Amino acid sequence: MAAPKASLILPVENQVRELDAKVLLSCVAAERGFSCILGAWRELDFQIASFPPSLYLSKGLASGHTKMFYIMRKLGHEIGAWDEEALVHMEPATYYSVRLSSAALQYVSHLFAWGDENAELWRRYPDLPRNIPIHVTGNPRGDLLRPEMSGYFAREAEELRRAYGEFILVNTNFGEVNAFYPNQDILRSAMVTNRTFAEGLRAYKKAIFEDFKQLIPALDKAFPRCSIVIRPHPSENHLVYQEIASRCERVQVTSEGNVVPWLKAARVLVHNGCTTAIEAYLMGVPAVSYQVTVNESYEREFYRLPNFLSHQCFNDRDFEDTLDRILYGELGPARGEERRALMGHFLASREGPLASRRIVETLENIVNDPSGFGRSTLTSRWHGRYLVTKRRVKKKLDSYRPESKYRPEFQRHRYPGVSLEEMREKVARFQDLLGAKKKLDVEQYSRDIFRIYP
Repeated sequence: MAAPKASLILPVENQVRELDAKVLLSCVAAERGFSCILGAWRELDFQIASFPPSLYLSKGLASGHTKMFYIMRKLGHEIGAWDEEALVHMEPATYYSVRLSSAALQYVSHLFAWGDENAELWRRYPDLPRNIPIHVTGNPRGDLLRPEMSGYFAREAEELRRAYGEFILVNTNFGEVNAFYPNQDILRSAMVTNRTFAEGLRAYKKAIFEDFKQLIPALDKAFPRCSIVIRPHPSENHLVYQEIASRCERVQVTSEGNVVPWLKAARVLVHNGCTTAIEAYLMGVPAVSYQVTVNESYEREFYRLPNFLSHQCFNDRDFEDTLDRILYGELGPARGEERRALMGHFLASREGPLASRRIVETLENIVNDPSGFGRSTLTSRWHGRYLVTKRRVKKKLDSYRPESKYRPEFQRHRYPGVSLEEMREKVARFQDLLGAKKKLDVEQYSRDIFRIYP
């Protein structure tokens, strides 16, 4: 067997949202000769010195990545990045302060944009390094929504239909005001220069959160023929929803698995400003945006895309009538040329080669560049190893603080983990859909890290 052309490291923060897409990307890359190291973000960071000089694909560009990017470059790793949150983002000034860091960007050699809108947003960033290339590739999460990948979740969707019958899926996204830990509050994240925007957004999200707390029991009463399934955002505390469900007959709360099979199995999605509505639109699933509270500024600057791709309802009567029409088969998903064009501006690779293939082609060009990567001195690598060890000890100590995001229960909330058998099964399913001719190997590096290779 020929030696792998290079190692590719793919960190996963929120398992239910990111893992399957990055397994797909790993399969495409491994079929092209890469050795792919895939697993929990924090654990990969702790183990980063044990891997050979690799291409590291970061899921973000915020200031919190700066120290690790510095360490990675010391160790000889090349860094590419996309922003997992760039499809639905805040107004530019706040987005730049919260999601981009000039200090972090100096260590990044390539950027991968969801679509033209994302690329344009980055190009307007005043501190964007002059020579950094932006590749408009789309994102592997978008690949999962394409018709040729629909079979990947077919079995899970059928199991959900059998388990829940007809159900209304309610996706929430109130991590700013219902965080798993209080120190995730948006006001602790936003920079002072955008505090006014952050305070207003928090108040707006709080009002919508209260609307949804009233909506859930109302749905339970108004639609007795359906179950109501609540899927909180991965950053949210589930307790408030579980308390509401305990007072209802047909309401259940779960964050199990990727949202795609839930969308395939659901009759309709209910949300307000949730990225899941974009996924529903691309899959042809009816989505309804419950907007009895509206702030035009935040709608225009933040939530326009997911809400515009849905049937927008601004009062309870219209909302109930719209759901009735969908459930009785009289109304399908929101459509129209304006929506189609807007979606095309935000998301590339809806047709033609998968985003995963476009990304891998770019990675191959990086590997084949005569200037190469992974060039670091022995002194630099030893310094990097020292910094990794120091950081790991510090984070372990931080994990004992009551509200630390490094506490084991929060890490398990975001990344519950999968077994070697489950990972092999995921890879086999993707290979079947990709028409692969040769079976890839999968091995478990540690509890939460896997290697997928040719």
